[in-house]
Amino acid sequence: MGSTVTKRQFAAALPWITPAHGLLLTVIVIPAVYVIWLSVTNSTFGRAPSFVGLVNYVKVLNDTYFWRALGNTIFIVVLVVHLELLLGLGMALLFASGLPFRGLLLAAVLAPYAVSEVSAAVIWRYLFDPDVGPVSVAMKAIGLPILEWSIEPSHGLALISLLSIWLHLPFTFLILYAARLSIPRELYEAALIDRATPLQMFRKVTLPLLVPALVVAALFRYIFVFRMFSEVWLMTQGGPARQTEVLAVYLYLEAFRFNAFGEAAATGWIMLAISLVLGAGYLFALRKDMTSDAR
Repeated sequence: MGSTVTKRQFAAALPWITPAHGLLLTVIVIPAVYVIWLSVTNSTFGRAPSFVGLVNYVKVLNDTYFWRALGNTIFIVVLVVHLELLLGLGMALLFASGLPFRGLLLAAVLAPYAVSEVSAAVIWRYLFDPDVGPVSVAMKAIGLPILEWSIEPSHGLALISLLSIWLHLPFTFLILYAARLSIPRELYEAALIDRATPLQMFRKVTLPLLVPALVVAALFRYIFVFRMFSEVWLMTQGGPARQTEVLAVYLYLEAFRFNAFGEAAATGWIMLAISLVLGAGYLFALRKDMTSDAR
């Protein structure tokens, strides 16, 4: 009897769950299986794919451009995610402390999120133009070295990182600001009764309760920055001489400039594997450090 009822319930629920499963199958499972198959074939325009096993993975892992792109990607991820979390946390605490003209300042902080990446890249290219850019001219005027981002790879990576932080800082700030506002005021009143200093209140009250929001913000930004493409492509296109290339640009060039679809697919799966390994280790270390400091 029970088995019959279960079958009837399942049959009744099937029309409702089938569209969701069909959607997941269409947009995730089938493309993933196709990319796996593509990564073990020799595939390009005008030629039928032929099975080559793991040759594409070996080619990619023996390519010096791939390892340079991986190093650039890790450099940008570490710089952008940590600086963005630090700035977002500082701004969230500042706004939560009762900043005057908070509404006006909040609009100014969120404004970069309304700017398209193309427009932002054009603006930044002009601002930091080594010859006529207002920022470069100001830096020269006060005796600071300018960013030769179009010819010096380290300067190019630094400028790309700053652009990414400027564009996406509102996202991190909003998560941390909302989490800070959700902390009950009574906890701070109790800490004041115990004569806790502002630093002690931050370490014992604010930081432990912000850990979940920090982890969520770090996870999202880590994923987005690791697959960064538009900022690099719009600013330097990976140049000069592929020195500022990141993994997403490397994959794009393999697929659409060199028409090596098999190597591009293999690069995508290698990116996924590295992202999972680095992301898991990073988040575990971040959570462990913050919770141990808060005790």
